[in-house]
Amino acid sequence: MFNTLDPFPFRQRDLSADAEQYIVEWAEELPKDRAIEILIDIAADGEAGGAAPDLVAAIGNWFDGRARSETKAMRQLFRDGRLAFLIGLIVLSACLFIGWWLSERIEGPFARVLQESFVIVGWVVIWRPAEMFLYDWLPMLRRRTLYRRLASARVTVRKTPAPTKAVGT
Repeated sequence: MFNTLDPFPFRQRDLSADAEQYIVEWAEELPKDRAIEILIDIAADGEAGGAAPDLVAAIGNWFDGRARSETKAMRQLFRDGRLAFLIGLIVLSACLFIGWWLSERIEGPFARVLQESFVIVGWVVIWRPAEMFLYDWLPMLRRRTLYRRLASARVTVRKTPAPTKAVGT
């Protein structure tokens, strides 16, 4: 369940990548309007038997940290987007001005091709910042919402009897 290379106590340990992937994929399929409950079965004779409260806290802390990471990533995206948008507007303005200037100075089909080329370059430069503000933040918001739901999920740790070995087989 936890990353075996992580030396921290249960409450601060990292979930293993497989456990996180399983929980996240499972939770993505659940209805969005219902609370999430995570049920963990551990063997009654297992080493984690007395660590159930720590296990519950560790899962909540892990997904709370993941939600905070997504919030930080969204802030970074919007900060980068503002800078990219400013640069894009400057380049778009310069391209439109150069295109206009060329159309005033040069006549003929070649001037029209140059003018349109600068217009296209200007709009291409502004496309990525627009894409950041229009689309890139949505998957981050979805993940953050899911991680918050998982952080507040009810986690139940159940002790199950250890499997018995068949005798004489």
